[in-house]
Amino acid sequence: MIYKIVRIDRKEDNITSKTFLNYADAYDLLDKIYGDICCSDADYGDIIYYDIIED
Repeated sequence: MIYKIVRIDRKEDNITSKTFLNYADAYDLLDKIYGDICCSDADYGDIIYYDIIED
């Protein structure tokens, strides 16, 4: 199966243009980008939300 990352607001960016051979690879990319954000220092209004889907 092929997986892709989509933005919740359905807009496109450089993350949504990538495809992955497995869910874990897509998850790892999002974790690499957003994994360091802690609840106490996050400005939730500025965060772009993503989902991982089967393509």
